[in-house]
Amino acid sequence: MNTYQKALISVFLSLPCLILTFSVHADTRSKPTPVLQVYQSSDQPTRSTRLASEWDMSGLKALPQRSFTTHTPWYQQPVTFTGPLVRDVLNASKVSGVTITAMALDEYKSRIPLSDVNKFDVILAHSINGEPLNPKNKGPLFIVYPFDSKKQLQSVLYYQRSVWQLKSLTVE
Repeated sequence: MNTYQKALISVFLSLPCLILTFSVHADTRSKPTPVLQVYQSSDQPTRSTRLASEWDMSGLKALPQRSFTTHTPWYQQPVTFTGPLVRDVLNASKVSGVTITAMALDEYKSRIPLSDVNKFDVILAHSINGEPLNPKNKGPLFIVYPFDSKKQLQSVLYYQRSVWQLKSLTVE
């Protein structure tokens, strides 16, 4: 066997390693981290649930944004929240139903009538007073009602529906 043949065999034998190396590097490219999962639950007897969409922060910020300043029971002074309307996130996720179950990172759940997000400008806040929300300050996402816009929203009922550290929405 001459030197050329040995080199050719060496290249062919190393080819699977090169392909594996390139595929591993292709898989490890940084993908945006999902911050919200939206599920569609069927009302059939099987009660199956399917993942309708996953949202990373840049996807949520690409939707039209709303801001409002409101008093809350969690802060002494009025604060300004910014984020997309919950109804825009649900419409973009192509889900429908009558009730939303909002789940927080700590497994806190709240059931929200879908009519709330259609009647009130409820947002999925990602920032407060211009600063990003993070797990230490109720983030990364916080369902917030515009409490100061209507007297009826200034009640325990609506405060309980405001879920911070939100991780998922299931529409049924």
